[in-house]
Amino acid sequence: MDNPRSDSIVGDALYDDVPDANWSEAEDWRMAVLTHEQVIRDDQATQPAVIRRARSIGEKLGEWRFSASEKFHAMDLAPDLADSIGSMRWFRGAGTLAVLSVAALAMWPDFSPLEAAPAMDVDDGVRDEFRSQMILPLALGGDSGRHMGATASVIPLQNAPERPRLDVLATLARGDSFTRMLQRAGVGSGDAGRVNELISRAMSLGDIEPGTQVDITLGRRPEAGAARPLDALNFRARFDLALEIERVDGNLSLKRIPITVDDTPLRVRGTVGNSLYRSARAAGAPASAVQQYLKALGDQVDMDRTVRATDTFDIIISHRRAATGERQAGKLLYAGIDRGARSEVQLMRWGNDGRFYEASGVGEQRSGLVAPVPGPISSRFGMRRHPILGYRRMHSGMDFRARHGTPIAAVTDGRVVGAGRMGGCGNAVRLDHGGGMATRYCHMSRMAVRRGQSVRRGQVIGYVGSTGLSTGPHLHYEMYRNGRAVNPASVNFVTRAQLSGDELRKFRAALAALKLVEAGEALADIAPDAPVNAEPVREIDKLEQPKQVD
Repeated sequence: MDNPRSDSIVGDALYDDVPDANWSEAEDWRMAVLTHEQVIRDDQATQPAVIRRARSIGEKLGEWRFSASEKFHAMDLAPDLADSIGSMRWFRGAGTLAVLSVAALAMWPDFSPLEAAPAMDVDDGVRDEFRSQMILPLALGGDSGRHMGATASVIPLQNAPERPRLDVLATLARGDSFTRMLQRAGVGSGDAGRVNELISRAMSLGDIEPGTQVDITLGRRPEAGAARPLDALNFRARFDLALEIERVDGNLSLKRIPITVDDTPLRVRGTVGNSLYRSARAAGAPASAVQQYLKALGDQVDMDRTVRATDTFDIIISHRRAATGERQAGKLLYAGIDRGARSEVQLMRWGNDGRFYEASGVGEQRSGLVAPVPGPISSRFGMRRHPILGYRRMHSGMDFRARHGTPIAAVTDGRVVGAGRMGGCGNAVRLDHGGGMATRYCHMSRMAVRRGQSVRRGQVIGYVGSTGLSTGPHLHYEMYRNGRAVNPASVNFVTRAQLSGDELRKFRAALAALKLVEAGEALADIAPDAPVNAEPVREIDKLEQPKQVD
């Protein structure tokens, strides 16, 4: 500050780029501090001083940082969110806040506990010492405490003691034999053979159903290493028969225990309501019987149009109840529905084939097009461009889209008149349904029937494939009337069977007897069987009662 010229030179340099410099009015003014090296003087005192431009890396970095800060300041990325709420400037600041928050959460530290090194090294010996001082529950074995090795005072046993009697519960598996089941349970081969011989006298061993449980009692071994002798064996051989085998005086003997069984059918009645299935299940009908009931009625009437919520359903099922309390529900015997003033539907199962017949003795099944496979229709009957041959020709059937190996069912009863390779159809099956009607099922991967065989409605006759002129797995289904192809969608199948003569009289008598069963009558308990040769429980009852004198 001692040189006035120097002060004036610096001042001229500072204000050279700002005309009419004014500290309060220059908006873009930034304070600058010049070092001594930045001010260069000429040798002549009369020459003005100039400012030398910064050339060092530090000064260039300072200039870049200054210009970058100016640009970020102009972008205004972090405005005050308390000002101008809802404006574009405010949303820009909110976006900056969201980005910074996401970045902060991405670098969030892990606060999981850290595993510190133990204060001392824990080896197996130390761990066993800790365990000896624990008290563990019996549910976990209770094996805490100290364990000592045997000393010379301990006398080892020559043989480990065994239970004098052993009770075993064995189950007969599917495909297993009764003898192998006994031997796996510990019964000796001699006793197992004797048991089979005794049971064969009462019933066939093949009639014992899989899943039957057998209670076996084994006695003490006669010597070390020998099989335990069979002391007793009992099981439920049939629903109406129990068998017991006991060892008496060293020999096995069989005891038959007949069980009283009542075969009164189970009748369930109720109002249809919003759902016939739910109403029948709520009334106590088994699920399998309700499904059979709906199928039988569906083949007879249109369930969606003719059945109303106010109608009454009537279901009769074969039912067995034993004196011991067990119950068995069988197949559907009668399917009826009371439609008020309209005609009543009455169907009863009759004959060896299990067909349902009306009360008049006519068996009738009505249905529309029965889809041979559970798949959508990909091509219908009519003219079309053949996907392989490339020209238009008659498509004399319907194509069903299905996966390879899907079962194919017969749409109605019939007889197989052809099963094998059939030209462009590949592996195919042709059925004759009588009355001039026939169907053909093409492009099968394999067939499940042979020529001359009779098939029932819904029976599997083959599996979906792509043999012959086919672009992929599907079923080509054709229908013929008197040898001429017809549209399968235009045909409704009607299957009838008529009873007559003695067969019709027997049918009507059985139907009348079946309808006499009261609803819920089969649910009542029956009296238990009295034990055979039962001894009185009290001693006083064993005394002979004096005879009454008139």
